[in-house]
Amino acid sequence: MSDAIKHECGIALLRLKKPLEFYKEKYGSAFYGVQKMYLLMEKQHNRGQDGAGLASIKLDIEPGNRYISRIRSNQAQPIKDVFDQINNRINQELENNPEYIDDVAAQKANIPYVGEVFLGHVRYGTFGKNSIENVHPFLRQNNWKHRNLIVAGNFNMTNVQELFNSLVDLGQHPKQLADTVTVMEKIGHFLDKEVTHIYKDLKQEGFSKKDASPEIEKRLDIHTILEKASRKWDGGYAMAGLLGHGDAFVMRDPAGIRPTYFYEDDEVVVVASERPVIQTVFNVPFEAVQELEPGNAIVIKKDNSVIIKEVRTPVIKKACSFERIYFSRGSDAEIYQERKMLGKLVFPQVLEAINYETDNSVFSYIPNTAETSFFGMTEAAQDFLNQRKTKSILDAGASITEEELNAILKVKIRTEKIAIKDAKLRTFITEDSSRDDLVAHVYDVTYGVVKPEDHLVIIDDSIVRGTTLKQSIIRMMDRLNPKHIVVVSSAPQIRYPDCYGIDMARLDGFIAFQAALELLKDRGIYQETIDAVYKKSKAQENLPDTDVVNFVKEVYAPFADKEISAKIAEMLTPKNTGAKVSIIYQTVEDLHKACPKNLGDWYFTGDYPTPGGNRVVNKAFINFYEGNNARAY
Repeated sequence: MSDAIKHECGIALLRLKKPLEFYKEKYGSAFYGVQKMYLLMEKQHNRGQDGAGLASIKLDIEPGNRYISRIRSNQAQPIKDVFDQINNRINQELENNPEYIDDVAAQKANIPYVGEVFLGHVRYGTFGKNSIENVHPFLRQNNWKHRNLIVAGNFNMTNVQELFNSLVDLGQHPKQLADTVTVMEKIGHFLDKEVTHIYKDLKQEGFSKKDASPEIEKRLDIHTILEKASRKWDGGYAMAGLLGHGDAFVMRDPAGIRPTYFYEDDEVVVVASERPVIQTVFNVPFEAVQELEPGNAIVIKKDNSVIIKEVRTPVIKKACSFERIYFSRGSDAEIYQERKMLGKLVFPQVLEAINYETDNSVFSYIPNTAETSFFGMTEAAQDFLNQRKTKSILDAGASITEEELNAILKVKIRTEKIAIKDAKLRTFITEDSSRDDLVAHVYDVTYGVVKPEDHLVIIDDSIVRGTTLKQSIIRMMDRLNPKHIVVVSSAPQIRYPDCYGIDMARLDGFIAFQAALELLKDRGIYQETIDAVYKKSKAQENLPDTDVVNFVKEVYAPFADKEISAKIAEMLTPKNTGAKVSIIYQTVEDLHKACPKNLGDWYFTGDYPTPGGNRVVNKAFINFYEGNNARAY
């Protein structure tokens, strides 16, 4: 994605099912869990580079000894910083106490992070400052082990204020208005209630206070706690947690917006945000890693039992399509094929744009993450060329000469590495004119491969704001002197804000929205349209979320997709550009064909998977209309 946006987060939960001595004997180290957590988090660094955190729990530790450890970092390389600190601490303990080296029991008793249960998190901050206080996992402490709660997640809630108010109504005093805190406290509230209820039963059964604690751990019904805690949650979430005595859980939202995968064998249970991460770290095949179904929670009890149950009634599955287009690692077998298909399906529009002149076209991609869709696009181009060659040969019939045949077969699709990003270049000057000149040189170009009669076709994952296109990419491509620059987005036009974990909260940041406004002005209906949308949106501010309608759709309603694309091309073409510039977007229909399991398309259609989404998009429009820069949720 040439436009940088922040997105998502990544979770990794690991439960070791065997005693630590087993891992020492089989793998050579009782630090097996720490090593695997480093890999699980590092392999998901694409999901978050603002912060990282790790928490661990030691099972069956005697009172008076530390059994929970947590470390968080918001340094420039937070995963590296977290594990550097952990490794330094482990090495220091071993150097000071060489007798620990072959004594697993001593390591577990005395060295932090040598435990059986782990929860890791990598963060992109879509809300709140990037202070250490905003980095997961969050910890709710208590002197009873089973009331200690550690929470981390990949999520955004659209109704944080409502959730916050419900805690205040319970008599609580949350320390901040943030969805992570409110979610953790909600789970903690029902955990406390469940513990109290079980303790009353045990007291009647004759248990002493001391003997009641381990029995409470056994009887805790985590699924029921999660069902009660999540009743008012509106958002996309993969919520993970640990209890101090050793129970662990991960819960997924009812629409399956945020991804969750798990794997279990006789040694480990592991849950992560991405399938190939588990495949790689544990060397297991694709089919061994399962997807956690929407609305379900996987609970790993202290006794190693694994229970998967529905805790929220699933709705129509709307898994995030941006996961497939861009965010998730392309090493996933399904995602790789889907991204190729995105390139193939958009190619007919490319053919039309270049007037079927494949001989006079050069195909490339920007940035590197668009390479897979580029492969799909060029495969489709090759199929088209092969069909043309076959027709030429058949039309010539038996009279074709060897020279003519060779001339037909010699024609190839021309692909080139046109642009290379200069990672070292920094646009450090803030004065606009000077900065724009620097931005224009962020990429280096390959000279001598484009002719003046050529169409230059460049595919990108998606076009969100168009800033980099206008300030850098199109200017750079124009230096190669093609007659026509065609910029292709493997995603449809991004028209509506996200409120489930991607940093796309403001309408006026989208080039598609800006283009629609310009088209309204061209038709002379700008003021009446935005006034009407504003009044309708404003009138819904106090309605229940279930009754709110997305009226922002009316901004786009008068125009065909191609009209908006053409206006975007006009707006993003820098002055004095010599080449004609066209911009092509994937259609929503073809997106669904390419990614049939991830139908979450609200960024493109405005069809939000939860009621809170319509409130958010209308609030975003109200903010735009009123000139308010605040977030819509």
